[in-house]
Amino acid sequence: MKEAIHSYFLTSNGSKYKITIPPKNILFYFVLFIACLNPNFLLAQTSQSNNEILLESLQNWIEEHIEIPKDSIEVLDKAHKLRGLSHDIDNVQWQAKSYSNIAKYYMRYTPLDSTLHYLHLAKDIYTDTDTENELELAKTYLELKAYYNLKAAYSKSMENVYAALEIYEKNDNQQGIALCFTHLCDLLYYQNDYVGGISYCDKAIAIQEQLNFQKDLATSYFYKACNQLFSGDDLVNALITINKSMDLNKKIEAVGKPLLASRNTKGNILKYMNRYDEAIATYQKNYEESKRLKYDRYLSSSIANIGHVYVLQGKYQEALPYNLKAIDIIIKTGKTRNLWENYMHVSNSYEEIGDYKKALEYHHLYAEEYDQFQETMVQRLESEIQVKYETGKKNATIYFQDVKITKQNKEKTLYISIASLLTISLLGMYFTIKNIRKKRKELQLLNTELDVKNKQNVLLLKEIHHRVKNNLEMVKSLIALQSAQLDDEASKEAMLASQNRVQSMGIIHQKLYQGDNLGSIEMKDYFINLGEGILDTFNADDKVKIECAMDNLELDVDTAVPIGLIVNELLTNALKYAFPEDQKGNIEICLAQDTPEILTLKVVDNGIGKIKGQAPKGTGFGTQLIQLLTQQLNGKMTEIIKEGTSIFFQFKLNSTI
Repeated sequence: MKEAIHSYFLTSNGSKYKITIPPKNILFYFVLFIACLNPNFLLAQTSQSNNEILLESLQNWIEEHIEIPKDSIEVLDKAHKLRGLSHDIDNVQWQAKSYSNIAKYYMRYTPLDSTLHYLHLAKDIYTDTDTENELELAKTYLELKAYYNLKAAYSKSMENVYAALEIYEKNDNQQGIALCFTHLCDLLYYQNDYVGGISYCDKAIAIQEQLNFQKDLATSYFYKACNQLFSGDDLVNALITINKSMDLNKKIEAVGKPLLASRNTKGNILKYMNRYDEAIATYQKNYEESKRLKYDRYLSSSIANIGHVYVLQGKYQEALPYNLKAIDIIIKTGKTRNLWENYMHVSNSYEEIGDYKKALEYHHLYAEEYDQFQETMVQRLESEIQVKYETGKKNATIYFQDVKITKQNKEKTLYISIASLLTISLLGMYFTIKNIRKKRKELQLLNTELDVKNKQNVLLLKEIHHRVKNNLEMVKSLIALQSAQLDDEASKEAMLASQNRVQSMGIIHQKLYQGDNLGSIEMKDYFINLGEGILDTFNADDKVKIECAMDNLELDVDTAVPIGLIVNELLTNALKYAFPEDQKGNIEICLAQDTPEILTLKVVDNGIGKIKGQAPKGTGFGTQLIQLLTQQLNGKMTEIIKEGTSIFFQFKLNSTI
């Protein structure tokens, strides 16, 4: 057996290399020959290989530590080293990866100002290079979606998801397609299309379960649970779904953002299930973990949600520090999507504890921020991208223009042909037909425009009702602020009554913009909210219970407003006079529509009733208001004083209106 050949040579810098050549290996003889001709050949190959190894090592380290770094500055330092080395060797693929790493760092740990710049640098490289980088370009589109989500620019988020989806569908990449479905589920949540969001998540889950992509599956369960929370589904199902997400994250040992996001959503579900102690414990755990990981996004949401739980419990003094701290973090990080909501909670808390000056200050901040948020929502609703995708006509505008032009050209040719062939006797018929077609087109166009305007009007009406409600809230706050400066008890009582009347109308406008039917109000739910507000005003929650013994009943706005004011006056009178010296009792409200023309209202309390011969209390304005409103509704009132006070109304409605 022949031995291997050993050969030595010196490079230009004096280094000595040994090459071992196995017998009958022509390739190694060739390498030896080249090395002899060019001693720097092996050095160049060795240097290039070392650079590739170093780049891979840096990238692996960044991917391992970016979500849970011991020192986030070290992550940024490694990312910049990767960027510098990729520039040194002029490798644009690694440059693009370095830009993506830096963008991810800024998105997670600093204000968002620099994030968009680096994402566009990466996107430009992937766009300008060969199709082999299409999948990297798709990933960059999804990173851009995450950025625009944090800025509440949902229309741009949707554009980037569909750009990524187009690439994944072109390459038949099932994992990427499912991931885009998951992101669409997330975006439909912000469009309040919760059922549609669940549908997209179910599509993603079906693919991910088949391919066993457990990390992606955990994300899909997370977004599905978010939509289930507000879809009208049983909250128990939402809790089961979010637990699946958390179990999968624990199984694959995921930490950082995935687990924080799932735990935050679990807290939201527990909160709306009225399991307040469990919700606070969940948010507190998320807060501590976010603080340990220096993850500001879930740091702010955790303490904001703790504050919201206290607000729901009526513990406004305890809620204030949490919501104020959340506002501070949100402003510092620039992730302003939920800023308006925290301003609202702070304003309401200050109002409830009697600091009306602060309440008004934060109400102005809330109104300004909410207007900006609503403007973003309107832009999002105007986006046609989803419609184009769902109908399979991504270039719908160009398509319909081409069809219209083609149709017009055909009609023109037809008209010219007919004009040349038909006699003068047929010209009248020709112009008649032409006129009919023109009118038909105009009618179709008019119908289309009316449909668009109807949708716009619905949106505008909701916005109007919302603004009216906000204005009424401001009026109420101003009355309360003025009342706090009065010394005369009679004047204070009159101001308080005015507050309650404004509140009763404000609740109606709130129900209108929150509901699906802009023309009617569900009265039982309205009475419950009205009663809670009046009890809170008189601080009578512990001594008086208000019950609505009635079925669900919807009334038009013109009927609901005067009935709401009548009930407001009766509840106010009962709380002021029927239960003296902290006497406990009940008030029952019943509203029924026995026939389409007859509406019956009953308000009964078990208080002390009126004492015979005693002069009426108060100014009498409330009684006059009740009489005027009763006449307005063509009604009559009956009052019975026996073991309390029972007041009955019967209104005659005009069923033809």
